[in-house]
Amino acid sequence: MPNLRRKSIALAAAVAAVVLVAGCSGGSDSSGSTASGSQESDATITFTPADLTAPVDPLSPITVDVADGSLTSVTLTNPEGKVIEGITTPDETSWKPGEPLGYGKTYDLAAQAVDGRGVATSRDATFTTVTPNNQTRLYLNTTGGQSLVDGGSYGVGLVVVGHFDEPIGDRAAAEKAMTVTTNPPVQGSWFWVDDQNAHWRPQQYYAPGTTVSVDAKVYGTDLGNGLYGEQDEAVSFRIGDSHVSIADDNTKMVTVYENGQLVREMPTSMGMGGTETIGDTTLSFWTQPGVYTVMDKANPVIMDSSTYGLPINSRLGYKETINWATRISSDGIYLHELASSVWAQGNTNTSHGCLNLNPENAQWFFTFSQPGDVVEVRNTGGAPLEVWQNGDWSLPWDQWLAGSAL
Repeated sequence: MPNLRRKSIALAAAVAAVVLVAGCSGGSDSSGSTASGSQESDATITFTPADLTAPVDPLSPITVDVADGSLTSVTLTNPEGKVIEGITTPDETSWKPGEPLGYGKTYDLAAQAVDGRGVATSRDATFTTVTPNNQTRLYLNTTGGQSLVDGGSYGVGLVVVGHFDEPIGDRAAAEKAMTVTTNPPVQGSWFWVDDQNAHWRPQQYYAPGTTVSVDAKVYGTDLGNGLYGEQDEAVSFRIGDSHVSIADDNTKMVTVYENGQLVREMPTSMGMGGTETIGDTTLSFWTQPGVYTVMDKANPVIMDSSTYGLPINSRLGYKETINWATRISSDGIYLHELASSVWAQGNTNTSHGCLNLNPENAQWFFTFSQPGDVVEVRNTGGAPLEVWQNGDWSLPWDQWLAGSAL
């Protein structure tokens, strides 16, 4: 049976991504013949969708089926002349493409079958796949903006960020396409921070050793207003040891736990408190209370107050090179070395919001930390940490669920 492919390939989602628009359906059937003369075959070939001249649901599959017979050949050819491999059922009555079809391309489909007497029939068609108004690329990131590494290890508070490079009009469609699977299973949900960013986390911190797989089947998915996914994305990673640090302003200590065991206590000097108004902007100098996670780290990092609206030449402005800096918020809160504030660490808050540590402790924490490690800040003043600041874990679970489009 030339051209007939029998491959067990799990590509149903890829097939479902095909969208057909006005093309020209040949719809031609031809009867086979036998040595005794021309006969009409009992086999009937059908295509799905039946009307290849009209647009169809983006998730409807392309299939070739035969009744009262068996398929002998199905050939699907792209504009470059490449034959698209397909999958045929064991009983040779149904066929579907074995790989995704492209956007805005014209394909030729030809099928042959025979009935129980060996009398042949055929059918062919030409169709065109949809040309999207626009396409969007999905990136699977940490809250620090780095790509999640396949096979990587992360902290028990790791939040998956699905970042689209275009605003999404249909959040529900996007969310349905993004599946997160964990072993052992945990309850989790997506939360839409804005039209381009959806965050996923479990209800509770992961258990160490949990494996997490993210499978985003966005190719061919209509994400609203003619915007379609450019390509599928997937990543799998592992949760490492539990690192939870408690920064308590009552004691001005950072207490670090690994897998529930105390491993280090570090004196700190946190935000001095109060506010400063620069033009129309009021800046806060509190270390906001809430549950942060480690986003990334750098040694050294240049800290420039003008990046968040405080001029360098103002009363509280600064631009300094800082060593052993571990970032925990999107608006610039770090645990970092500051030898000049060692006198205050453990007794007085003097910083603009960061958690100052002595050189030895800052280097140790930098080396110890991984993205997704938890840092809980307690008993400080100022407004509670918000989700956009890397406060995903500060939001109560019922409010987190309310942020899902589903």
